[in-house]
Amino acid sequence: MFRVKTSHLVFMVGLIAPLPSYAANFCVKIGAGFGAGGSSFVGKGFALPAAGVCKAWAGYVKTATSVIANSTGGACLSSSGGVLTLTIISTNPSYLGSGQISVDHIRLCPSGAAGCPIGAGQSIGGTFAGPAAKQNCTAALLSLPAIHD
Repeated sequence: MFRVKTSHLVFMVGLIAPLPSYAANFCVKIGAGFGAGGSSFVGKGFALPAAGVCKAWAGYVKTATSVIANSTGGACLSSSGGVLTLTIISTNPSYLGSGQISVDHIRLCPSGAAGCPIGAGQSIGGTFAGPAAKQNCTAALLSLPAIHD
């Protein structure tokens, strides 16, 4: 008869059970980024999609000294994997006005400027326009105060 100790069974189940994957946050600075005169978009739990794939974006944008706008949208990585395109809709009645939204279209090279086929990244068409680049998600960017504009 084949006997298995409980500890061995738990170990074996742990080896074959699927592990959940947790995406990190993804941050994009517009201009110099939040805290340096620009704005920063924070995609909560967002990881770069595979080449040729699009996925949802949810998070917020931080700007000025204390403005946080809720943001949703989509992100697509080119088939070559070199260019990320985001279309993000942001709302904040206190900052943008009641019933107003900002629609920002952002293109950037997530791996940096070297070899980037579009040159520098750019955000156009919305409230948060200017040069765009991937940014490290710092504690200051990830902090959401209870009270903000």
